[in-house]
Amino acid sequence: MSVFSRIKELADKRKISIKALSLKLGFGENTIYKWKQTKPKAEDLAKVADYFYVTVDYLLGREELSVHISDSDLSTMLEGAEAYNGQPMTESDKEAIRMATEMYLLGKYGPKK
Repeated sequence: MSVFSRIKELADKRKISIKALSLKLGFGENTIYKWKQTKPKAEDLAKVADYFYVTVDYLLGREELSVHISDSDLSTMLEGAEAYNGQPMTESDKEAIRMATEMYLLGKYGPKK
C-alpha cells in the first residue's frame, strides 16, 4: 500500500477529504494528491502522522497501525475541554474522559507499541 493510500484510508475513517486535510495542515490543496507520484518531505509526512496520531513508519508501510497518544498529548487535549454543559470539568471528569479515550483507542487500534 502506498503512502497516499494509507493517508486516504485514514482520512476516510475520519471523514475528511484529502483536499481538506491538505489545507488543514497548511499544505497546498493538491499536495497530498501529488504524493501518488512523488515522495513527500519528511516534515510534511510528520504533520500528517501527528494529525492522525500514527507513526511516520506506519504511513511508510514499515509497521502496522499503532495509534500513539502520549499522556501529555491527552492531558493537553483535556485541558482544552474546560467546560461541559456550562459547568467546569472536575479532575474526576477529566480522568473519566482519559480512561474512556484510552479504552476506545485500545479497542479500535490495539495496544500501544
